[in-house]
Amino acid sequence: MTRKLKLKSLAAILVAAFMVPPGYANEGAVPKGVPHLDHVFVIMMENHSYSQIVGNPNAPFANHLFSTANVATNYLAVGHPSSTNYLEVTGGSNFGVRSDNNPDWGNTNCQTNLSTGAVNTDFPASPNVCPIWGTGTDAETPAIDLTDECPNPAVLDPCAPGLLDLDGILSIPAAKNISGKTIADQLTEYGMSWKSYQESLPPGGAYNVNFSDGYFTDSSNIPSAIPGEAQTLIKLYAAKHNPFVYFRSVQENQIDHVVGFEGGHGLYDDLASGHVPEYSFIAPNQCTDQHGRGNAGPQCDFDPNDNGTQAGLNPALIYIGDLTLRTIVKAIKASPTWSKGHNAIVILWDENDYSYAPNINQVLTIVDKNYGPEGVQSNKFYTHFSLLRTIEGAFGLPCLNHACDAATKTMSDLFSSGRDHDGDRDDDHDSWH
Repeated sequence: MTRKLKLKSLAAILVAAFMVPPGYANEGAVPKGVPHLDHVFVIMMENHSYSQIVGNPNAPFANHLFSTANVATNYLAVGHPSSTNYLEVTGGSNFGVRSDNNPDWGNTNCQTNLSTGAVNTDFPASPNVCPIWGTGTDAETPAIDLTDECPNPAVLDPCAPGLLDLDGILSIPAAKNISGKTIADQLTEYGMSWKSYQESLPPGGAYNVNFSDGYFTDSSNIPSAIPGEAQTLIKLYAAKHNPFVYFRSVQENQIDHVVGFEGGHGLYDDLASGHVPEYSFIAPNQCTDQHGRGNAGPQCDFDPNDNGTQAGLNPALIYIGDLTLRTIVKAIKASPTWSKGHNAIVILWDENDYSYAPNINQVLTIVDKNYGPEGVQSNKFYTHFSLLRTIEGAFGLPCLNHACDAATKTMSDLFSSGRDHDGDRDDDHDSWH
C-alpha cells in the first residue's frame, strides 16, 4: 500500500471513530423489538400499588386510560424507597443507593457508593449521596427487606414479615461494572435532547435545592417559617423524585435541563410552543403525585393506613393526583408535538404503599401512544429496567446496566406499531439468580 493510500485509510478510520458515540461500561447492544419513537413523556406518580389505583372511583382518569390505552398488568417496581426506583427507571441501577437521602451537592472529593461498594441506607442513617459517576458495584435488591426499608426497624426487631422488593421471590444480586450514568447522559452523547420537568421547582433552579414549596427552599435564609407565619416549609418539590440531580454530569454541566412546570421553558410553555425534547421526565409535586405531606392540609394528608387496600387511602390525595395527571396528559396531546411522528406517554407509579408482605411491589404502568394498537393489556413480566430498555431501543441507544440483564424484557407488545417486530428476548419469567 502506498503512503498516500495509507494516509487515506487512516483518515477514514479516524472519521469513523469520531462518528461512533463513545462506549461505556455495562452498555450493551441497542435493544430490538420496539419501533423508533420521536418523543417519549414519562410521568411518575407515587407510592400506590396496582390494586389501589385500578378500579378506584377517585382515580377516574387513570382508569379511563386503563380501559383505552395499553397497560402492563404484571409490572413490578424493583425496590424501595422512592429514590431507588427513580434511579432504576432512568439509569438501570440503584447505584448503591437504597435511601431517600439528598445529593451531596458539588462534592468532588467524596467516594461514590459505586466505587466503595458500600450501600447508602435510611437505616442505619447514611450521609448524603456522593455525586454518582464512574463505574463500580451497586447494591443488592433482596427479595424481602427485613432491615433498611422496614418502617423503624429499631422498634420492630425483627422487622417481620418485611417489605417485598419485586414479588418477594426474585432478588437481584449486586452487579459489578455498573456505569454511573443515566439515559440523559446517553441522549446527550448521541445528540438528542432531554429535560426533567419538576413541579414546584423554585425560580432559582434546582442546584443545591433538596426541597421547595415553589419559592422557598430548604436552603433559604427562612427555612422554617416567614415572620408571622406558623406554617413551615411544605416540601412539594423533592430532589429524591428528580434522579438526574444525583449525578455529577448533571450537577456540573446540565443542571439547566431541570426545569419547573410553569414559566419560560417550563413544561406547559414547552408543550404549547411544541419545543419539547425527545425525552421528557415529568414529576408532579408531593401533593399532586399522590405521595402526600403531613403539613399541607387535608387533601394532601398521607394515607391513613398503608395496608395495600383502597380502604386505607386518603380519597382526596388520589383525586387531586388524578386531576393533575389528566391536566398533564391533555396538555401533551394538545401540543403541536403530539401529532408529529411517533410519540408515547408512559404513566407509572414508582412503588407500592410500603405495606408489608404478602403485598408485592406491583404498580400500574400505562402506555398511551399516538400510533398503533390501543387497548392492549400485557401480562408479561416487566420491571423498571424493562421500561428503560424499551425507551433506549426506541431512541436507538444501547441498553444500560440492568436494562441489559437477560431477565429484562423489551416491552414490545405495549409499544408496537402493529407491524411485526422481532423481539430480542424470549418471554420466560427469568430471575436474576
